[in-house]
Amino acid sequence: MVRSAGRYTLETVTPAGERSYQRISSIGTVVPWKSGLAELVALGSDASTRIVSFTVTEAGYSLDADDKLDLGTAEIAADLQSARAGLAGSTVYGALCAILRERMRSDAGGVTLLCCDNLRHNGDRTRRALLQFIEAAGDMALLAWTRANTSSPNAMVDRITPRPTPQVVARVQAATGIDDPASLMAESFIQWVIEDDFVNGRPAWEAAGVQMVGLVAPYEEAKIRLLNASHSCIAWAGTLAGYSHINQGTRDDEIRGFAFDYVTDDAIPVLSPSPIDLPAYRDVVLGRFGNPVILDTNQRVAADSFAKIPAFVAPTIRDRLGRGESIDSTAMLPALFLACLRRWHAGTLPYPYQDQAMDPAIGHAICASADPVAALARDPALWGHLAGDDKLLAALGRAAARVESFEKARRAAT
Repeated sequence: MVRSAGRYTLETVTPAGERSYQRISSIGTVVPWKSGLAELVALGSDASTRIVSFTVTEAGYSLDADDKLDLGTAEIAADLQSARAGLAGSTVYGALCAILRERMRSDAGGVTLLCCDNLRHNGDRTRRALLQFIEAAGDMALLAWTRANTSSPNAMVDRITPRPTPQVVARVQAATGIDDPASLMAESFIQWVIEDDFVNGRPAWEAAGVQMVGLVAPYEEAKIRLLNASHSCIAWAGTLAGYSHINQGTRDDEIRGFAFDYVTDDAIPVLSPSPIDLPAYRDVVLGRFGNPVILDTNQRVAADSFAKIPAFVAPTIRDRLGRGESIDSTAMLPALFLACLRRWHAGTLPYPYQDQAMDPAIGHAICASADPVAALARDPALWGHLAGDDKLLAALGRAAARVESFEKARRAAT
């Protein structure tokens, strides 16, 4: 273990470009990854550890179209073998299983499992998948212990934090005198909402501005559908328009209009009524995205789109179709993604595309098919039981035609 190596400098930037600097020292121990995860398991199973939080990205949970753990993936299958042998494996489930098994063995007490990823109902879903993993590993004693001695509150967190760059390090050194290669930059806005369901105590996070609530769902739905989906929309459209950063696309009236129309026409109606002022939230979100100082890249936001479409976009399409309403504004989002995917397939995407949830062979097959729009609409990983729906296909076709016109106009302008 590397003790006291977790300190870093945070540069916070307001929409007006005002910068402030804070030394963050809350990370007391950094555990390098090693096969077997012995040090991580030791920390997680210590009686003084009462909360285990985790962030592994949306694609890291291996959930199938029925929202169950996909036991057939190579990583999960390998970790199940490790778990049956009493080892930790390498996925989040393998690590948690090993930590909980050791806590049970040593009578270390209950523990709260806090997922911090952009998954809808993240606590409920990761808990179901973890219990499924433990059951598939054949450890019935651990399964009973986990049910009785853990909780998994739902949570959502919102703050734009671009990937660090050398420029951030240089500004930190100029402003503070600290040469900190781990420096980060983030926007001034921050929101963290957590259901107050902890089995073994918790810090007084509300003193630091965390919203501790009985039900996180309304905040979560607003964030995922209005912010996350719009973020991806602007990244895809901005990529097609030749931009590198989110703020450039947001300040492009046509691209901003794609996101605004999706939220206004489709997302807000299915989320209403809400305890949140959704039109005001929409405007705050787009204002944040347009911050010229936050140089968040399209590459970062567009990553893992095969996990983001079912999580961020498909729910609004299902809700709208269930109400017999148009999905034309929402359909623009997957149509924009398909255009980016076709550029990836052709080798003309301006950046390396990273997608943990997409089998590259499937991505290439969609693009190489006689009708890529229909192939996208039929993919069960993206749409679940909605895959192949006639209304989805028709709306995607209309949206794809609009995206093609958008691309042609942008090429002509350059």
